[in-house]
Amino acid sequence: MSVKDIQIQMLPSTRANNFIKENHYSGKVVPNSKLHFGVFYKNKLEGVLQYGASMDKSKIIGLVKDTKWYNFLELNRMALTDNLPKNAESRSIAITCKLIKKHAPDIDWIISFADGTQCGDGTIYRASGFLLTGIKKSNSILKFKNGEVYHTQTFVAHPTVKQKIFNNKNFFEITDGTCSIKYLCKKLDVEILPGHQFRYIKFLKPHLQNNLTVDVIPFDEIKKQGALMYKGQSYG
Repeated sequence: MSVKDIQIQMLPSTRANNFIKENHYSGKVVPNSKLHFGVFYKNKLEGVLQYGASMDKSKIIGLVKDTKWYNFLELNRMALTDNLPKNAESRSIAITCKLIKKHAPDIDWIISFADGTQCGDGTIYRASGFLLTGIKKSNSILKFKNGEVYHTQTFVAHPTVKQKIFNNKNFFEITDGTCSIKYLCKKLDVEILPGHQFRYIKFLKPHLQNNLTVDVIPFDEIKKQGALMYKGQSYG
C-alpha cells in the first residue's frame, strides 16, 4: 500500500454528498460546497473532499487583508475510509489544493475548522501546511435527546429551516421568537458538548501570509491551553 497510488477525480455533487452522509462524522453535507473531489484507491471511491463558500463569509473575509469575496474557499467536508494508506489525508489535501491553484487562480487561500468535540484538534491540517490562527472553547455543538448532534450555526444561518427534531416547527417558533440558543437548550433539555474549535488557514499564494490580520499561533499552544482532543476525549 502506497499513498502515491491514490487518485483524485472530480465528482458529481450527488455522489459526493451521498458519500459524506455515509462516512463523515456529522452525517451531514454543507449546501455551500461547490467543488467535489473523490479520492480513489484500487478503483474504488474511498474519500471525498468538498470545498465551497464559508457559511458566513463576512466573518471570515477580514482574516486576510484585501481579500475579495471570491478569493477564498473553505474546506467544508473531508471524509476518508480506513481502507486508504497512511498519510492519505494530507496527500489528498495537497493534491486538491494544487488542482484549485491551477484551475481556479483567483483563490488565494483556504480556510478550515477542526472540531475537537466530534473529530480532532487538526493534526491533518498541521501536517498539510495550514497555519493555526484560532483556538477557542466551543459551546456550539448541541446534542439532542434523539442522539443527533448539530452545530448552532445550523439554526442561526438557516433559522426558517424546519428540523425533524423540532417536530416540524422552525427555530423561531421553538424559541418563542427569541432566536436564542440558550433558551433552546433550556426548553428542549439539549446538552452542550464541551470542547475546542480550531481555525486553520492555508495560503495558495504564500506571500499573502503577510496580509494576515490575526496572529499565527504556535502549534504547541494547543497543548498549553489543554485543548488536545480527539472525538471529545482529551489527551496529552
